[in-house]
Amino acid sequence: MNSELKLYIQNIESGTSEISEHRKGQLKQIADYIREKDDAKLIFICTHNSRRSHLCQIWAATMAEHFGIENVETYSGGTEVTAFNPRAVAAIERAGFKVENPGGENPKYEVYFNGESEPIICFSKTFDDSYNPEKGFAAIMTCSDADENCPVVRGAERRFSIPYIDPKESDGTPQETNTYDERCRQIASEMYYMISQV
Repeated sequence: MNSELKLYIQNIESGTSEISEHRKGQLKQIADYIREKDDAKLIFICTHNSRRSHLCQIWAATMAEHFGIENVETYSGGTEVTAFNPRAVAAIERAGFKVENPGGENPKYEVYFNGESEPIICFSKTFDDSYNPEKGFAAIMTCSDADENCPVVRGAERRFSIPYIDPKESDGTPQETNTYDERCRQIASEMYYMISQV
């Protein structure tokens, strides 16, 4: 883990006390699922696979590395294809991740939490894209819209719902950077708590 990211994680450890008991219960259910599996595959699903689902994918993988949990594989997907939003990319860079952008309309970003591990590949895709597992995974809904409009996720053996407010609401406003940083921090804190319970 690079030093900037280590410091970020140290700073959010205390933030887990702000998570409500109800929310902790939801996150513990996912932790229980991970604990029961030899190989836990998690697909974080949001409508456009552009912001929240990517942040969850990245932070869940990072926290698994942080806690030395080796049986977790993280993925993301949506019900539509757009692109990993540059504002969300900027938020993870501010948190300490190194990001390589190959360019294009829907770039396959390479996200690194250290210089030794393979990068986390992030690009917008549907949840049933061939890049993601076909079966034997947990579908984790990160927005209420996807949760409501995607009643069945084929191949999922478990389904969980942990919706987040879309930081998109602040796009183009003076609050934009703060909103993205707050959502990034919230997701980091909750993924920290979730993985710590495994």
